[in-house]
Amino acid sequence: MTQDIRRKGRPKSFYGKPSQPTIQALARALDVLDVLAAHSGLTLSEISTELDQSPATMHRVLATLEARDVIEMDTQTQTWHIGAIAFQIGSAFLRRSGVIERSRPVMHELMETTGETSNLGIERQGNVMFISQVETNETIRAFFPPGTISPMHASGIGKALLSTYSDDRLKQFVQTHDLQRFSDLTITEGDALREELTLSGKRGWAFDNEEKAEGMRCVAAPILNIFGEAVAGISVSGPTYRLPLTSIEGIGAQVRDAAKTVSRALGASLPGDL
Repeated sequence: MTQDIRRKGRPKSFYGKPSQPTIQALARALDVLDVLAAHSGLTLSEISTELDQSPATMHRVLATLEARDVIEMDTQTQTWHIGAIAFQIGSAFLRRSGVIERSRPVMHELMETTGETSNLGIERQGNVMFISQVETNETIRAFFPPGTISPMHASGIGKALLSTYSDDRLKQFVQTHDLQRFSDLTITEGDALREELTLSGKRGWAFDNEEKAEGMRCVAAPILNIFGEAVAGISVSGPTYRLPLTSIEGIGAQVRDAAKTVSRALGASLPGDL
């Protein structure tokens, strides 16, 4: 992989570890899948350039993956794309939990009541991975296709999940992850993040106030399983002019209640439940 691709989704502690034995051909194939998943279509020469490999080598990898329907080529544009089998394999990951099935009706209701896009995300290697979305009918909307990765410290769902961490786990997270700045409002200091997460835990919802993308806000809450563990986060997101600060507390209560509904469906026992 290129250096940028290797960094995606990796905490700082990942680097410097002794290298592990790998199968080179398999590694190259996975590199190709990484690249194709990050783009809407690439030519052979673009893939070769992206991965710093010869076109001949990349063509053999592409032909092998195409034969198994893992990738496919658009013959008109001569570009390569993720194929149906790759989607099926990815869907197997999502089937490990019933959180998507349990969340979908609640997400639809949340979108209808707030008028904004509802999202579902899980923690993946120290980041948030969006796994489901119910889009608003508004023209301007937040869009996070399934598989999109976002840093936890600068996203509503990420902060909702972090708010459930123990002190020791949160300390380790801050020490091993770069709190990158994306806007003037991004929280980049560990103490400030801990203070924000304490507030999020007390009120039951987290708030991304233009911390990842200027002009966009997100309100999120954690979803718990039968063991009381945070397994996902649910949110609504939209432009600041439709999510003014005066409406955030009310939306936070709605998102918190939605998360509780899904949590109960997963078997969680919450305060106040009999």
